[in-house]
Amino acid sequence: MQNGYEFNSLEFISAGGPVSIAVALILLVMSVVSWYLMIAKGFQALRIRSVLASYTQQFWVAPSLAKAIKLTGNHALSRLAIRAVAAAEHHQTHATQEGAVSRDEFIARAMNRSIAEENAQMEKGLTVLASVGSVSPFVGLFGTVWGIYHALASISQSGQATLDKVAGPVGEALIMTAFGLAVAIPAVLAYNALVRANRNVIGQIEHFGDELHTLLTTGAVINVGDVVASKDRASLKDSVHIVEVPA
Repeated sequence: MQNGYEFNSLEFISAGGPVSIAVALILLVMSVVSWYLMIAKGFQALRIRSVLASYTQQFWVAPSLAKAIKLTGNHALSRLAIRAVAAAEHHQTHATQEGAVSRDEFIARAMNRSIAEENAQMEKGLTVLASVGSVSPFVGLFGTVWGIYHALASISQSGQATLDKVAGPVGEALIMTAFGLAVAIPAVLAYNALVRANRNVIGQIEHFGDELHTLLTTGAVINVGDVVASKDRASLKDSVHIVEVPA
């Protein structure tokens, strides 16, 4: 038994007029943009994690803070360290009047601004992914509704309302919804993965910033590696080992 209607998505889209073509083009553009962002932001997240791990290791094994700051690198930790040290030097030079903000708070504010800027930089493009993931199903649904209307109108004019004549155009109109879901699902999954990756990176930056803040305000960093091995000591205070880092 031969089928009374031959499915052809491209022919259906072109037959739907400017509206169907516009919907298909919008979904195509959304798909291309979302996949570009997914690939670009994914590689960016991997590169940032690798660079931060390498820089952190080099920074803390440097013989002095001055040499550690001179480590080359155009990334979040390098910019954070430079801004924190600049804030510490600025406070030491200019905060001589009574009632000035404390050195601790002044450095913390500068570091918080730097971390906020890095967070905003990493979140660029994620809004587009979120928008594509939430909007594309409705764009596809609109294409489906318009396609069904167009198909039923054509069938009504032809006077052939048999099942094989109706099911073909209506079923083909549903392809627009499938296109919308095919665009939305990868965008949503990628958005969630990238948000989690950025959260982990920000956690690394904040951890580094906390240790650097301690160094700049006390002149030393806290080494908690000996705490676990010192259970026989009288108190936690006695088990904290301070490692001096020359300025």
